[in-house]
Amino acid sequence: MAYSPSSIIISMFIITSLMMGSAFSTKFNDLFQPSWSLDHFVYEGETLKMKLDNYSGAGFSSKNKYMFGKVTVEIKLVEGDSAGTVTAFYMSSDGPSHNEFDFEFLGNSTGEPYLVQTNVYVNGVGNREQRLNLWFDPTKDFHSYSIFWNQRQVIFLVDETPVRVHTNLEHRGIPFPKDQPMGVYSSIWNADDWATQGGRVKTDWTHAPFIASYRGFAIDGCECPTSVVAAESQRRCSSSNERRFWWDQPTMAELNLHQNHQLLWVRANHMVYDYCVDTNRFPTMPAECEHHRH
Repeated sequence: MAYSPSSIIISMFIITSLMMGSAFSTKFNDLFQPSWSLDHFVYEGETLKMKLDNYSGAGFSSKNKYMFGKVTVEIKLVEGDSAGTVTAFYMSSDGPSHNEFDFEFLGNSTGEPYLVQTNVYVNGVGNREQRLNLWFDPTKDFHSYSIFWNQRQVIFLVDETPVRVHTNLEHRGIPFPKDQPMGVYSSIWNADDWATQGGRVKTDWTHAPFIASYRGFAIDGCECPTSVVAAESQRRCSSSNERRFWWDQPTMAELNLHQNHQLLWVRANHMVYDYCVDTNRFPTMPAECEHHRH
């Protein structure tokens, strides 16, 4: 069998990642397991479908927790009238002081754009919502949604385009989520009390079941056994002088010039809500916003 130079490089990268304590996989059954409503799962080859009806939604969770790295899934969202429904893809730690990074896809009435809401929780506190519409129809084909996380920043990406960055500002006294291993989750559920036009448009159950389709599962991060305490996980998943994980390379400390231009384009053309400028909710601008605004 012939091997291309690129395939050799990729293989060496994966082997190196594993030797350095990170985990890399791309199969649903290796990475995830259904967490509720198993009868609402349908497997079609490499594609997983989860359905929402007036009995239940469904959800899955990663088998392990991770500290830093990148998680990705390709999703084809609910077609047609999906008002009232929410499909979520997120990372979260446990407990009341948890950290969390959210993608929430808010259903719409037929013909209206899907809204994507992102949120960041730090030490149990969220209220950092941003919303954007997408530059494509996410119901017609699969698109990739990723969360990249290291000690410097959290990046939300859509088809590898950054749509949000949450930067470490600990030097300014602002907490940053870097001390709790996080699981990876997805779910579909009914949220018609708030999801579509602030809850004014309710779920039309005559259109059920609402189906979200998934494929392209990938986690490349530092795996944290449940038996290991958080402080030890942080130590073993942080690069030292002797070894450096790929997510801790200097080039990963901030967006490059092209990515910055992409983020500016998204914010200028597709952002429809930013908590940082919502003076009704926050008469005083949240501390991290002054830096995060572009």
